[in-house]
Amino acid sequence: MRRDLNGDQGESKNVGIEGPNRVVIPIIEDRGGDSQLSEHFGRAPFFAIFELDEGGQVAIQRIVPNDSEHFGGVGSPPDRILKLNPSAVITYGMGPRALSRFQDAKVAVLRANSSLVRDILSAYMRDDLEELTEGCRHARHRS
Repeated sequence: MRRDLNGDQGESKNVGIEGPNRVVIPIIEDRGGDSQLSEHFGRAPFFAIFELDEGGQVAIQRIVPNDSEHFGGVGSPPDRILKLNPSAVITYGMGPRALSRFQDAKVAVLRANSSLVRDILSAYMRDDLEELTEGCRHARHRS
């Protein structure tokens, strides 16, 4: 069953994306397409994972908590997310080491152009997002 970000069923549009894409977006609360983007990737309380089918519809949506070392768990946020096999990560910003980790794994890191997940995914489907090429200067790292 195909659903759009409102949860509605309907016909798929061909938006030029071949095969499923798994997109990860850091969020501050679980409200589906109405979720707000977290300001910084590694400090997000949750990650929204959207698997988009070849027609551009959300085929699978799930939310996972950020249980990385930033929240008392184990492992860095990038390493935990890479286990989900994302095609792309969309965020406002992330530290230089996290950015490098995704780049090394050949995962696209794109700069969000909105604070609303619904709008971010729409921009992704239109190929309107720019690549994030520089890590945040204010990122703090533990030794």
